[in-house]
This record gives sequence, C-alpha cells and structure tokens, in this order.
Amino acid sequence: MDSRLRGNDKKMKIIGIIPARYDSTRFPGKPLADINGKPMIRHVWESACKSKLLDRVIIAADDKRIYDSVISFGGEAVMTSKRHQSGTDRIAEAAKNIKCDLVVNIQGDEPFISYKNIDKAVRLLLDDIKLNVSTLAVKIEDKTEIKDPNNVKVVIDKNGNALYFSRSPIPYNRNNKKVNYFKHIGLYVYRKSFLMKFVKMKQTLLEKAESLEQLRILENKEKIRVVITKIDSISVDTPADLYKILNLI
Repeated sequence: MDSRLRGNDKKMKIIGIIPARYDSTRFPGKPLADINGKPMIRHVWESACKSKLLDRVIIAADDKRIYDSVISFGGEAVMTSKRHQSGTDRIAEAAKNIKCDLVVNIQGDEPFISYKNIDKAVRLLLDDIKLNVSTLAVKIEDKTEIKDPNNVKVVIDKNGNALYFSRSPIPYNRNNKKVNYFKHIGLYVYRKSFLMKFVKMKQTLLEKAESLEQLRILENKEKIRVVITKIDSISVDTPADLYKILNLI
C-alpha cells in the first residue's frame, strides 16, 4: 500500500515550496548566485525534485528576476508579496489556494539539500496522523559549531520531540560528561491546516529573543518531531559561504 494512503484510502498530496527572497541583507540577489553555471535556486529545485514523496515543487519568489529565472529553466514559480518577514509566511501565501495535505518548507539557500532528508521528514507526518510539524537535525561532530550562534542547536526528548531550539550551546554541560549536541536543519513539514494557523499566531517572547520562529510553535504547546539524519546540509548566508561551497565542489 502506498505510504501516503490515509484511513479513507485517499492519497495524500504533498507539495514542496522553496521561498526565494531577492533582497537578502547579507547577500542581495542570493537565489541567483552562480554555482557551476546554474543559479543557486535551480540547484535547490533540482535536489528537491529528486524526492520520492513530493508531488510538486514550487518556488515562491518575491522578485520577477527570480521568477523569470525559474521559468527559464523549466521550474514552477509563483510571485508572492515582498512584505513577508519570513519564509514561512511566504510559503503560506503560495500554498493558500493549492489543494494539498502536507507542505514542505525547503530552504532556498541550501543548494545541495538531500532529497533523502526531505523524505525522512515527510514520513514522520505520514506515520503519525496526530503530528502537525516535523523537522531535521544532525549530530555535531565539529566542536567549533557548538558555540557558533549561526548554527541553531536543538535538544530532543525521549520521544523524538523538540524540547527547545537555541543559538546558544544546549544542553549546558556543567559536569563535563559525554553529551551529544545536535544542529537543527531548517527544513519543515507542516500539515497545511496547521501551517495556516501558525502564520496567524502572534510572535512570542522566546521567538523574538532567539530570532527563531519555530519557538512560537513550542510556546503554543504544539509538538515538533525531529528526525536525526547523518546527512548535513550546507547553507549559503553570505558571499563568503558561497566561496567555500565553490571551493568544496
């Protein structure tokens, strides 16, 4: 039986949406940055299209230059408002009038996101009908990443649910015991019905303090299930990050 069949034998429709914003503060025009002859957004799209579970992959653009680029390489794009404060708000606008059950928020600045990671996160919501949100984490092997505030850390309970996300090292290892640290990978899978509620929730104190919108979900007593993956995902936040990627490949 198809893993996407619900109790009424209706196949669940799953869409991946890649939010793409042109005027990034640290890296203007980032989605169109060239990586081996292709714009970065195309690399993300091609990686996502390898997923075994996504029915569609859509790029939610805020600028016609991004939209035109996507159309030129054969991708599917929609124009969204420039006023959105987050990628989540952008994907919600794109998904609003699409009939689907699950929406996957795929970061537009991770050009080599693994389709296996996408499918792992999606399967959590397929297997648990009561679950509304899932995400990913990877064990931190390089100790320098633990103190880096750009690497968001997550602590997870015994059932695989996130207890907290922070830019600080968590947990604090007071007694120097052997502790595993996990880096959050910012891919999310939402039930569409919950996504539409989430973007209407007011920002919370912890969310504002850490500048992490997923804390709004936890502060509203909703679970976020975390799947541990062995496949890390490299994000491009600055031109320096792009230079590192070009050297790696």
